[in-house]
Amino acid sequence: MQVDYIIVGIGLAGIGFCEQLRANNKTFVVFDDTSQQSSNVAGGLYNPVVLKRFTAFWKCKEQLGLALAMYAKLETEFNVKLDHKIPVYRKFASFEEQNDWFTASDKPILSEYLSPKLIKNENHAIDAPFGFGEVLETGRIDVKALMDVYKEHLLKNNLFFETGFDYEGLKNLDNGVQYENITAKHIVFAEGFGVMKNPFFKELPLVPAKGELLTIHAPELKIDYVLKASAFLIPLGDDLYIVGATYEWKDLSNTITSIAKEELLGKLKKLLHCKFEVVNQVAGIRPTVKDRRPLVGRHKTHKNLYVLNGLGTRGVMIGPYVAQQLFDFIEKDIPLEEDIDSARFQL
Repeated sequence: MQVDYIIVGIGLAGIGFCEQLRANNKTFVVFDDTSQQSSNVAGGLYNPVVLKRFTAFWKCKEQLGLALAMYAKLETEFNVKLDHKIPVYRKFASFEEQNDWFTASDKPILSEYLSPKLIKNENHAIDAPFGFGEVLETGRIDVKALMDVYKEHLLKNNLFFETGFDYEGLKNLDNGVQYENITAKHIVFAEGFGVMKNPFFKELPLVPAKGELLTIHAPELKIDYVLKASAFLIPLGDDLYIVGATYEWKDLSNTITSIAKEELLGKLKKLLHCKFEVVNQVAGIRPTVKDRRPLVGRHKTHKNLYVLNGLGTRGVMIGPYVAQQLFDFIEKDIPLEEDIDSARFQL
C-alpha cells in the first residue's frame, strides 16, 4: 500500500490533521491502539478567555474560526451533533474581581468575548453572592461523539489500524518511510502522552498531567450554562453535569482515584447548596508543555518524521489550528510560527 501520510494517533490533534489531508486530497492511514485517553475525557469546552486572569487566550480568534468551521463541516457530513453552544458564567469571588472583569471587558481584544453586564445569582442551589460575568462565543464540543464517528468513518474506508505502533519497524527511505507493507511520503506522530515512549521525539519536554472528571446527577441545580468557579460544571442535559478537573503530575495512569474524587467533591460542596449524586468518574493524561505552547514540527535529522502534540487543556480549539500549521509547513513550505515550532527545544 502506498499513501501520502501515516498518522499515529487519532485524538483531537490527529483528527485535525486528517481533516487537512482530506481537504487537500491526500491519502493516508491511521494507527491508534486507544491507549491514550486525554481526548476521550476532555470536557470539550471552547472558550477564548483565560478566566483566571481575564485575558484573551493565545490566537483565540484564529483558532475559533478554524475549529468551529471544521466541526460544522463534520456535523453535516456525518449527521451528528458536535457543537453545543452554551455560555460560560465566571463566578466572582469578590467586588475586586467584579471590577477587574469590567476593566478587562473594555479592552478591544476582549470586548467581543466578555459581557460588561453583571449577572446576579438567583439560583438558590449555587453559592455566588457576588454574581457572575458571562463569557461570549463559547460552547462545548462532544468529543466522545466526534471520536466515535470519526473512527467509524476511518474503519468504513479501511484507513484505520487499531493497533500499537512498533517504532523499530519504521524504515526511513530517501523519499519517505516504510512501515510493514505501507510506504508513505511522511509520518506524523500525534500520540499525546504516548510520545514520551517515541524514540524519535521522546526528548521533547512534554509534561504529562493527569486529569479526572466526575459526572453528577443534580435534579435541583437547573442551570443552562457552564459554571466556572474553583471547579467547572458543564450541563449535559437530563440533570447531568460534568465536573472537573484535577491536575496530577506523579500518578500517570488512566485509573480513577478516590483522592481526585474527594478533591472535586470538596469544591462542589462549597459551591452547591443542593443534593447531587456522582454517577461516573473518568481519568486521562493531558499532553502539556512547559511553555504552554504545542509541539509541532519536523525531526531534526529524519526529514520525513513530524510531531503534532502538546495541545493541553484546550485541544478542541488548538487542534485544527496547529494541524493547518503543520500541513502548510510540509506541503507549502510555509515556516511554522516560532512559538509552536518543536525546534525551539531541539537546539
